Amino acid sequence: MELCTQTVATDEFIISRRAGNHHPTAWGDHFLVYADLPVANEEEEKKHEDLKEEVRKMLVMTPSKSLQKLDLINTIQRLGVAYHFEHEIEESLSYMYTHYQEWISEFDGNDLHAISLCFRLLRQQGYYVSCDAFRRLTDDQGNFKKELVNNVHGMLSLYEAAQYRVHGEVILDEALNFTITQLKLILPKLSDSQLAQQVNDALKFSIKDGIVRVETRKYISFYHENEVLRNFAKLDFNILQRLHKKELCEITR
Repeated sequence: MELCTQTVATDEFIISRRAGNHHPTAWGDHFLVYADLPVANEEEEKKHEDLKEEVRKMLVMTPSKSLQKLDLINTIQRLGVAYHFEHEIEESLSYMYTHYQEWISEFDGNDLHAISLCFRLLRQQGYYVSCDAFRRLTDDQGNFKKELVNNVHGMLSLYEAAQYRVHGEVILDEALNFTITQLKLILPKLSDSQLAQQVNDALKFSIKDGIVRVETRKYISFYHENEVLRNFAKLDFNILQRLHKKELCEITR
């Protein structure tokens, strides 16, 4: 194929291109209907900003050295709105990391949820903390205490924490095997349908490798503890979804 020709009159090069034989997009015109879709109206923008500031105040006002702060950070992350509070979360977790040994020693030896959640949040944020705290959850033979299985929420937290193990952390390898085995045994006996769904989803999808927006959608559906947080997460999810639809519209044009 001749790509260019020279004209005597103008000394310009004319580029000749063959028309591309592109296949039609698999999406067709599906996303074009979102071209004029507003991401958020004025009322939604104001509500979103007001709720965001309320959540920010919760983060700032909750004592750093508390289980409440850990639970709040965990909830914010799982509701998919942590990107609004990166500075506040990093500041809190940095403080927790600095005081980790002192703080973890204050937890009750059987406080499975607190020890596991603190460990996971710090490892998740990139802070390397020792897994020795989990030895407090074992008996004289080095096995995890049998009574731990009665605390389903705690078992879930331990299961998620163990996913952040590194090579050579034998106790976390054992924790992972222990929690998987016990949660599978517990699951058919759970009368709380929402808790059963949580356990089932946790066993199917790793918290470490899960798709964030999919996990967010599921978590919003069963979270009801704090209305402000839930309303903010739902509104934020809907706004982001509209934004993504508009972006897909631009891509598929």
